[in-house]
Amino acid sequence: MSQILHRTPVEIQKAGWDALKKQLGLPGALRFLLQYERGEGDYTKLRKKYFKGKTVKSLVNDMRKEREI
Repeated sequence: MSQILHRTPVEIQKAGWDALKKQLGLPGALRFLLQYERGEGDYTKLRKKYFKGKTVKSLVNDMRKEREI
C-alpha cells in the first residue's frame, strides 16, 4: 500500500488498468470503464427537443437514408 502513495497519477492509472484487464479481461475492463464515462448536458431535454413528433419508424427511415449517403 505504501508503494501507491509514491506513484504518479499516470502510474496509478496504468496499475489500475492492468488490474482491471487481469481480473476482467480486455472486454470486461472496457465495459467497466464505459459505465463511468461522464456525459454532459441533460439528455432528456435534448431528446425531447430533437425527437419531438418523431416515431420509431420515422427515425429508422432517417437512419437508413443516412447510411445510403
